[in-house]
Amino acid sequence: MNNNDLAQRSRSFVWHPCTQMKGLETLPLLAIRRAEGVWLHDHDGNRILDAISSWWVNLFGHCNPRINAALKAQLDTLEHVMLAGFTHEPVVALSEKLARLTGLGHAFYGSDGASATEIALKMSFHYWRNNGHPHKNGFVNLHQSYHGETLGALAVTDIAIFKDTYAPLLRGGVQVPSPDWRLAKDGESPQIYARRCAQVLDDYLAAHHEEIAAVILEPLVQGAAGMAMYHADYLRLARSSCDRYQVHLIADEIAVGFGRTGTMFACEQANITPDFICLSKGLTGGYLPLSAVLTTDAVYAAFYDDAVTRAFLHSHSYTGNALACRAALATLEIFEQDKVLDANRVKQSRMNAALEPLRELPIKHLRNTGMIWAFDVPDAPAGFPRRFYQEALAHGLLLRPIGNTVYFMPPYVISDEEIEILAEQTVSVLKKVIT
Repeated sequence: MNNNDLAQRSRSFVWHPCTQMKGLETLPLLAIRRAEGVWLHDHDGNRILDAISSWWVNLFGHCNPRINAALKAQLDTLEHVMLAGFTHEPVVALSEKLARLTGLGHAFYGSDGASATEIALKMSFHYWRNNGHPHKNGFVNLHQSYHGETLGALAVTDIAIFKDTYAPLLRGGVQVPSPDWRLAKDGESPQIYARRCAQVLDDYLAAHHEEIAAVILEPLVQGAAGMAMYHADYLRLARSSCDRYQVHLIADEIAVGFGRTGTMFACEQANITPDFICLSKGLTGGYLPLSAVLTTDAVYAAFYDDAVTRAFLHSHSYTGNALACRAALATLEIFEQDKVLDANRVKQSRMNAALEPLRELPIKHLRNTGMIWAFDVPDAPAGFPRRFYQEALAHGLLLRPIGNTVYFMPPYVISDEEIEILAEQTVSVLKKVIT
């Protein structure tokens, strides 16, 4: 078996995500045979540094021995049982831990990030309906926000390439300005710009709160917007506005949760608690599909009734899967035992130092929040994302630019030596692509 054989079979039988399949005629698939730590190994003996954690999911490296061991033990006990009318230890233990970590409770499980968004949107609307306010059924999101690609999630997403085709199927929503500090006026600080954007949100809610169920946002970093980073003041002021006008705040921490922004959850940096928090991606350490939505006692109480119609009847067959929950428990145990957030702060400093040579190249907005880094290439040549991706692979790196933005979101197990490899090779790739 080699790369070409498996890639051809995949092209013949697999419909790949976020991919124009015809493009695979000139940009072949890379067939991965095994992975360990930050490295992917293909069938031809090449290795690639997974600098984006395989779409932001992997926290503690591929084939982590501790997560592997937890899954093997669980596999000999219980693989899955339906969660309607039954329960099991992994889902209970995980729900207890997530409640302690988030300050919220009553975890409701889905399969992926978009599912979590759908759950939170439906819960928010249904809460207001159960409380006699069915007209509160609208949602507010940020410009350039991304919350998933199922229809409900897509309705609160503002990325044209994903949304425009399906616009006739979507419920209309309202977008307010993004606090992305790259959009600030000359001389305007990220904090002042965030406050200015928050005032627009407040003004809108003042006029329309009677028809708005919730505001949904990605705290501190908007991933698909090109790693748009913003000041925590926006979160504080958004929380205040939602409280003032009786509107829910949904924190989509699917990409930014579990240490990506430097704290366990991004909302901690604003010292706020949302009404709903959506979790996925890193929840299982990148092993298995699982998402969770946690909410307040007040929201939960609105569904607690004799009438079945007042219950939250959302479901899917694999809700709270035991294996996925066990992987999540093993992931959280690593956080607890290894003081991961403290170690990440050291890695963050080392990565920042290693990336300094990029400032000598024609880039803009080299930026960092926690374990996320990004920079923009303002005069990127035509076809830049594809060309950069291909050249990065040739240099042993997995990097997928978002438009003219190059970003890094490596697994937390990346070593000092691997940080140097990532930084040095990125400089080489950029020089080759833009010259």
